[in-house]
Amino acid sequence: MDGGPSLARTEETEARLAAEEAYHAEVEQNLRRNYAANLAHGLLGQTGFRLVTAPTFVPAYIYLLSGSEFAVGLALASQWLGNALSSTLGATLVEHRKRVLSMGLLVGWGMRGGVLGLALSGYFLPDHWALIFACIFLCLFGLFNGVQSVIFQLLMAKVIPLRLRGRLTGFRNFAAGLTAAGVAYVGGKYFVEAHALGNGYATTFLAAFALTSIGLTMLMLVREPDSPEVRPRTSFLLRLREIPDILREDRELSRFVIASGLAALGTLAVPFYVLYAGKAIGLSGTTLGALSTAFLLSQTGANLIWGSLADRIGNRVVFLASVGIWAVSTVVLMGMHSLWPLVAVFAGLGAGQAGFQNSTQNMILEFGAREDLAMRIAILNTATSSMMAVGPLLGGLIADSSSFVAVFSISTLMLSAAFVLVLFAVGEPRKRGLFH
Repeated sequence: MDGGPSLARTEETEARLAAEEAYHAEVEQNLRRNYAANLAHGLLGQTGFRLVTAPTFVPAYIYLLSGSEFAVGLALASQWLGNALSSTLGATLVEHRKRVLSMGLLVGWGMRGGVLGLALSGYFLPDHWALIFACIFLCLFGLFNGVQSVIFQLLMAKVIPLRLRGRLTGFRNFAAGLTAAGVAYVGGKYFVEAHALGNGYATTFLAAFALTSIGLTMLMLVREPDSPEVRPRTSFLLRLREIPDILREDRELSRFVIASGLAALGTLAVPFYVLYAGKAIGLSGTTLGALSTAFLLSQTGANLIWGSLADRIGNRVVFLASVGIWAVSTVVLMGMHSLWPLVAVFAGLGAGQAGFQNSTQNMILEFGAREDLAMRIAILNTATSSMMAVGPLLGGLIADSSSFVAVFSISTLMLSAAFVLVLFAVGEPRKRGLFH
């Protein structure tokens, strides 16, 4: 009887260690299959979604429908508002589940429904109704994306070991960027300029829906292990109240979230890059295709570098380098007035934004224990998506009342603040010795 509680604790510890060992053994056993499935899903999914999220087709389409910079900002804001509203919900939906893939597939189809709606509204509705429904479907896209991003980041963290995540993300984005660049060129030259199927923009979005749908199907090949430890099921409101405690317990995590939010606010200029180029040199379908191709190809090459650098040195270095390149490219953009210099600047913008996305998605996985991983992802996504919702709306107001130069200057200031905060107040989290 004397050793009862102590013996029980020992047995519980041994059981937990055995479960952890079995979990890691299953991860290693299915690593090749899961790596290939994640790569195929990312290749096709990212290829399609980049046609929607690249700072070219959607802003140009909204401007064509409305003729207003503010409307462009409003449409992009609706997308990121949906994302911000749903990220924490995504965490509460899955953090108590031993497996999350089935929920991810369900949410993934909802996200693709927003892209399909964007395409169909362009085909069948007059301009003023197409504009309204574009905002609605972009918001729907964002709502499902907020949930999906939490689920799929959690899934990747489960099935891909830390030592390979950077290279997987980098190579996946490299392959997707290469394909997306080709599709973007086709979209600009042969869809938009040729008014394919009566509406070149809608045809581009329909192609995005088809590619992302095939990509989601590839994810069904993943063999997901049961998580050895999960949080007890908790109400959504209770988890919301616990967020301040999570941030207070880890000051570096808090500062990283703030820095990511500042950089995300820098995206207030993103919808207006292509509109600035249009005012500088005119915006034909060929020009739109060239700028989109430059942006996506630079993401392609840069992601290989960012992924390798993240695995070798850490994601903090990637964050600093990419945000710096993004800020410098934004400054240079303000002096460009011909096609090929603008193509070079769009390449810099693509490389910088690719590294920012790559580093934040992977760095957040390294800050703490697995049980709180879904909520950490949700906190970061909510912070960045909120700023990406406010940013385009603010950018549209400034562009309407002042100038594109004012928009780009504020963006550069936000990016510089994020750079300084991470440089002086956030260390490399993988050096803290936490278990992943």
